[in-house]
Amino acid sequence: MGQYRARDLLLVPGLLSLARLPLAALFPLVLGQPAVAFAVLVLAAVTDVLDGWYARTHGQTTATGAVVDAITDKAFVLAVVVALVVSRHMTLLESLLLGTREVGELPLVVRLALSHDARKASTERKANVPGKLATVLQFVAVTAVLFRAPQYESLLWLAAGGGAVAAVSYWLREGRTAGA
Repeated sequence: MGQYRARDLLLVPGLLSLARLPLAALFPLVLGQPAVAFAVLVLAAVTDVLDGWYARTHGQTTATGAVVDAITDKAFVLAVVVALVVSRHMTLLESLLLGTREVGELPLVVRLALSHDARKASTERKANVPGKLATVLQFVAVTAVLFRAPQYESLLWLAAGGGAVAAVSYWLREGRTAGA
């Protein structure tokens, strides 16, 4: 990892990450059709899983890819949350619960994007178990919101708890990496 290169965006992992941007733009347009909105969520989740897997298994991990993946993740989540709040599917407080992990990770993403030393310090910043669990909990919570399941509020609180644990785990990992 280390240097940013525009050509890395043309690698399969970069293209998969970038695919989340049109999906983010599409989500608000299909929100009135829960099944279609759910399909957009699933497609975004698939690209998120595949980009990291492909990069690691095909030796295509790059600094550019790591930052683009993080940015497109945040952009997709932001589009979903804004659409759900504007459409009154969720309140602002509920959106903050859903985005607990993203809020907690944002300073780390900015640090990685702006600091060459931070990129050099770590050879691989992949999701850990708390991060993957938080993603699953967010997905379940948003699905419950889309389909107006009666237990959606409990699921949002559960996603917030999982998001907080994930954010703390990433901060701890970053602290160990920086201290090494």
